[in-house]
Amino acid sequence: MSVREVVIIGSGPAGLTAALYAARANLQPLVIEGLESGGQLMMTTLVENFPGYRDGIMGPELMGEMRAQAERFGAEIIQSQVSAVDLSAKPFLLKTPDGEYRSKTIIIATGASAKLLGIPSERTLMGHGVSTCATCDGYFFRGQEIAVVGGGDSAMEEAIFLTKFASKVTLVHRRDTLRASKIMQDKARANPKISWMLNNVVHEVKDDGKGEVTGIVLQNVATSALTKLPVSGVFIAIGHTPNTSIFKGQLEMNENGYLVTRGGTRTSVAGVFACGDVQDEVYRQAVTAAGSGCMAALDAERYLEH
Repeated sequence: MSVREVVIIGSGPAGLTAALYAARANLQPLVIEGLESGGQLMMTTLVENFPGYRDGIMGPELMGEMRAQAERFGAEIIQSQVSAVDLSAKPFLLKTPDGEYRSKTIIIATGASAKLLGIPSERTLMGHGVSTCATCDGYFFRGQEIAVVGGGDSAMEEAIFLTKFASKVTLVHRRDTLRASKIMQDKARANPKISWMLNNVVHEVKDDGKGEVTGIVLQNVATSALTKLPVSGVFIAIGHTPNTSIFKGQLEMNENGYLVTRGGTRTSVAGVFACGDVQDEVYRQAVTAAGSGCMAALDAERYLEH
């Protein structure tokens, strides 16, 4: 088994930027894409805050450009998923369903996955009216009434995007105040197609025996009163969980499961670096993820030199 200079786990903005810099440093990086090829931007619509695109760019298009740029300089990208790693000895061992790889350094850019509400009906109707991706599924709800659950920037973005298709979007949030930035709140509140159900949680997703969403039952957090809201789609936008399960017991994590990095992108194991949302629960932006991907590649290059 040949030993790689660097293997990058993940293919979002952080992973592909790391691949670009590592490739330009002649490290011949291997990128193992993971289950969510391209990361969360593949589920995003217009990206207006990534530098260099004054008119904005669609998320999937941006990721396609980043991938092509990394490949242009020699990065190898494979469609597979890392199922286990052994960081106890060097070179490090990575296992996938397709084979095993050894590498002198590893850059972890596995990102974070969307959280769900945790109610049985949500799982049952996933793909039948319940979605975590407005970009993927919004088109199917043209002229219909739908709901978005969440109170952060992602929820505001999804609600605004969905008004392009839906006749009405009801934004459901468990508190009476929102976590979203003021500019995103203002955009959402200014949209006449968006209505609000604050201080409410989703108690149940209904299908009325049709096998597809026909409404949701909301529970008021103050009074416990139940209200049925007739909608044909429910979009969940309540946050994310870092994809760090395969590193448990091997790398230091914080209380929320995010990888702890010091002095840039260095993890608790020398030669292993982390970038993007897998170690950032504060900023969570494509540009900061890309920036940390650059840092990880530079840190790995310097580690290999010494």
